[in-house]
Amino acid sequence: MLPPGGLVYVQGCSGESAVLNQAVMAAGDALGEMTFTGIFVSGLNRASYLANPRCRVDTFFLTPELRAAGDRVRFLPFCYADILSHLRRAPIAAALFPVAPPDGTGHCSFGPIVDFLADIWPRIPVRIAHVNPRMTATRGHAGIPWAELTAVIEDEGFDLPGMATGGSDPDTDAIARHIADIIPDGATIQTGLGKVPGALMRNLTGHRDLRIHSGLIGDGVLDLLEAGALAPGVAVKGGVAIGAPALYAAVGGEAFAFQGVSHTHATDVIARIPRFMAINSAIEVDLFGQAYAELTPKGLMSGPGGASDFARGARLSDGGLRIVALPSMARGVSRIVMPGAASGPVSLGRFDIDLVVTEQGVADLRGRDHGGRAAALIAIAAPDQRESLAREYSEFARRL
Repeated sequence: MLPPGGLVYVQGCSGESAVLNQAVMAAGDALGEMTFTGIFVSGLNRASYLANPRCRVDTFFLTPELRAAGDRVRFLPFCYADILSHLRRAPIAAALFPVAPPDGTGHCSFGPIVDFLADIWPRIPVRIAHVNPRMTATRGHAGIPWAELTAVIEDEGFDLPGMATGGSDPDTDAIARHIADIIPDGATIQTGLGKVPGALMRNLTGHRDLRIHSGLIGDGVLDLLEAGALAPGVAVKGGVAIGAPALYAAVGGEAFAFQGVSHTHATDVIARIPRFMAINSAIEVDLFGQAYAELTPKGLMSGPGGASDFARGARLSDGGLRIVALPSMARGVSRIVMPGAASGPVSLGRFDIDLVVTEQGVADLRGRDHGGRAAALIAIAAPDQRESLAREYSEFARRL
C-alpha cells in the first residue's frame, strides 16, 4: 500500500502504533527507498522506521534512537506553526495512524493524539489505519470518516505509549509555588510536560475557574479536575495527551476536547483568550533575558517546539503572561548565564518573555533596560553565583 519512494507521515507521540511499526520493519527491503516523518518524542517513541538501508527519517525531535542513525535522519528544528506549514507543503504520499473504532456516525476518532493529523489527512492520498479498540474516542475533533480510509488493520491493539510526568524535589516545588502565586483565578494555562508542570498543577488546586488550552496535556490536569479548580462546563483543550493510564482513561469524558495544531497553536485563537498564561521550561537563560531550551549535554533534542507559538499569542492576550521556568543550578552549573555563554540556539528571544522563575524567586523583565533585566535575573540566580555574574556583567556592560 505504501507508494514506492514516497514520504510517509507516521502518527507518533503517544499515538504510535506498535502494530504498524512492526509491519513497516517486517517489510524491510520490499519497501525500497522511503522517507518517514512524524512527531517522535524522546523516552516515548523508540522505533526508527529505518526498515532498510534506503529508508530515511525526517524528524522534528531527536530521540536517542534517531540520533544513533546518523545521516539517515534529517533533523528539522521548527516551531509547531512551522512544522504544520512544512507538512502542509510536503508531498506526503501516505499516512500510518491508529484510530478508535467507528462511532454511530461512521467517524473514527484520533483519540487524544489529534495535533497535526487533523489538519493534513485530507490531502494525503493513502490513509492506512490501525483500528485499536483500546484507543479512547475523544471529543473536539470529529476524526476521519471510515469511508475515507484506504486500508485498515483491525487488531486487538495496544495500550497507548505513556510516560511518567510527575515527580518533584524541593527546588521544583519552590518554582511551582512562585508561578502559582502569579496566576489569578480565571486564568487559562498552557504548559508542557515534566516536573515543574506537574508540581504547578498540584499548587493550583486551591485556585478556581481555571482553564487549560495547551498543545500537551499531562497527568497534572487530573489533579485540577479532582480539586474542582477548573471552570465548570469548560473543556480542557489540547492537541495531545501524554501520561499514565488514568489520564488516557479520562480523556474520553466531557471534560476534555482535542483539536489540531491549527487551533491549539494559532496566534489569533490564543490572542482572544484573556489572561492566557504561557508557561514553558528552559535549560538556560542569559542576562539579556533570552531562553535556551534545545541543546542538552547529549546534543540537540528539539527545535523550539510550541513555546514560541504560545508566546506570540500570550503577548496579545488581555492580561496574558509569558513565563519561563528553570532551576537556578543544575549539575553544579548555573543556569542563569552571561550573554554569549549559553549553549545552542535561542529558543525564546528577549521580546518573548515577561517573567523568569527559579526556586530563588521571580524576575520581572517587563519595562526594564539592559542593566535592569540583568539585575533582576542575577537576583534569582543561585546565591553563590550572584557576585561573579554581577562582576562579569559589569565588565560586559562597558561594551553596550
